[in-house]
Amino acid sequence: MSAQLPTPVARKPVHTRRIAFEGFLREDGLWDIDCELRDTKAEAIHMRERGLLPPGEPVHLLRVRLTLDDSLTLRDVQAAAVNAPFDECQVPAQAPMRKLVGLTMGPGWRKAIDGAIGGVGGCTHLRELVFNAATAAFQMIPHYRATHGGQKKDDIPAAGEKPPFYMGQCMTWSFEGPVVQRLAPQFYRGPQATKAD
Repeated sequence: MSAQLPTPVARKPVHTRRIAFEGFLREDGLWDIDCELRDTKAEAIHMRERGLLPPGEPVHLLRVRLTLDDSLTLRDVQAAAVNAPFDECQVPAQAPMRKLVGLTMGPGWRKAIDGAIGGVGGCTHLRELVFNAATAAFQMIPHYRATHGGQKKDDIPAAGEKPPFYMGQCMTWSFEGPVVQRLAPQFYRGPQATKAD
């Protein structure tokens, strides 16, 4: 795989969506993930209820703060629709998002979100943002705990322990792949492991 995308054909910018997640360890031991979704257009557009938007003015600027504990359970949710197509977009950015409190990021996360704020019970963009915040939580909390709790730098478990949650969830961390074989051979299930048995 190339480290760079190939040079594109001649083209002009039309739309940009930027999504950002920032993680914080709070003084009370909980975690905050500040999430932002921003949609902009490269040209001025006319919006029915907001009038003329100059290039770069956000069509959507949505923010969510998720507060989690170490088990990745949501303890608090705050949301704001700074910019949105309609004034009514403020409603799903507030009260409905509170229905996420008590849910845990992990298996079934998308289904849990849909059950709480799916369909007309919430905002499509906020659901997308909150769903993807789980990957930021997984990058932040277990890694920080593993590297700041007197443990070794990486979070590969010792022999006899259960494999970490990310093994078997992507190509690189396949139980049959070279990374698992190299870094956590106790969990490797490839051809050489079979021959050794």
